[in-house]
Amino acid sequence: MAQQAAASANAPTRRPRIGLRIDLLGIAYLGTIGIVMLAWIAGLVWGAMAFFNWLVA
Repeated sequence: MAQQAAASANAPTRRPRIGLRIDLLGIAYLGTIGIVMLAWIAGLVWGAMAFFNWLVA
C-alpha cells in the first residue's frame, strides 16, 4: 500500500497556463525596475557632472 502511494506521488504533472502569465508579469516588473534604476543612476551622474561643471566654472 505504501509503495502505491509513493509511486503515485512521483507522477509528473503539467504546469498550469497561469504560470506563464505570472512569469511574464515578473519579467515585466523586473524590466520596469531596471529602467527606473537606470534613469535614477543617469540622473545622479548628470547631477554630479552639472555640479562639478558649476564648481570649476
